[in-house]
Amino acid sequence: MSRRTVSSIIAVVALVALFGVAAMLPVPYVTMSPGPTLDVLAERQGEEIVQIDGERSYPTKGTLELTTISVTSPERELGLAEVLGAWFDKTRAVYPRDAIYLPEQTAEDVEAEGDVEMISSQDTAIAAALSELGYDLGMSTEVFDVTEDGPADGKLKARDRIISVDGAKVRDADAVVEAVQQAGVGGTLRFEVLRAGERRTVSLRPAPGEDDPDQARVGVTVGGGYDFPFAVEVNIDDSIGGPSAGLIFALAVYDSLTPGALTGGRHIAGTGTITADGTVGPIGGIQQKIVAAADTGGDLFLVPADNCDSALEAAVEEDEIELVKAATLRSAVRSIRAFADDPDAELPRCG
Repeated sequence: MSRRTVSSIIAVVALVALFGVAAMLPVPYVTMSPGPTLDVLAERQGEEIVQIDGERSYPTKGTLELTTISVTSPERELGLAEVLGAWFDKTRAVYPRDAIYLPEQTAEDVEAEGDVEMISSQDTAIAAALSELGYDLGMSTEVFDVTEDGPADGKLKARDRIISVDGAKVRDADAVVEAVQQAGVGGTLRFEVLRAGERRTVSLRPAPGEDDPDQARVGVTVGGGYDFPFAVEVNIDDSIGGPSAGLIFALAVYDSLTPGALTGGRHIAGTGTITADGTVGPIGGIQQKIVAAADTGGDLFLVPADNCDSALEAAVEEDEIELVKAATLRSAVRSIRAFADDPDAELPRCG
């Protein structure tokens, strides 16, 4: 064997070894894949997911399916080989880590943020459905999240509506923050809240903040809520978070409060944030969500208007699932009804 041949073999072996090492080194990317779906017209643990108490509701049929995405955890390090595999998989997507997560964000941070967004999204979706049906709603200040082991842990709960703090009526979330700071670390505050229609009073002693010991905190996240004329709940698994199911939640509540089946028995899926006036907003991972809906046999997928161009690039077969633009809750209801009557009806399709 010549010296040149030996040198070539050594070079190839070294190159392969180098590539192998490089493939295992972590790279600052995350992957996004189709996630689980959930029919919000179905039952969970023997009870309907959408529950209404204090107003007449109607039986329905068909499927209204929320869609999710699976994103790699901010604490998980991906190797080059795994990222390249996702890059060439048309059903998945690759993003720089800092496009999805903040530099120091942990999995616990992501979960807590998703929980807060989910509660806010559900309440706003209920408000959108009731407003569309002509109900007049008042505003309130609501507990979105309670920090584990904080002063409010075991005393306040998510969805408590804060009526007053130390006797002063709460006008908004800022009023709660101001009251906590005025009491200061070690002070005492009396929170009057409304929980499941019952008034309760709890005493809390603000603790020092983690980042600033002079900053008082009681360990709650509060925000704007709504005074509903009757009780409406959307009970889904705690593992699902974020605001992107707002449109589907609103449709499910609307369907439950109106006679007949909105879907006409068909399999409807979709996504989109929603505001109290019924405006549907864009979301991330639209292509992965469409793949997830197609995999479960979806007939029609409601796409936020601003996501339509990207939706057309989803890795699904042509005509496998109808992609219909949903700019508002009202337009989504109109499209579903038309599709239920005639799948070939003229609809505001994407593209």
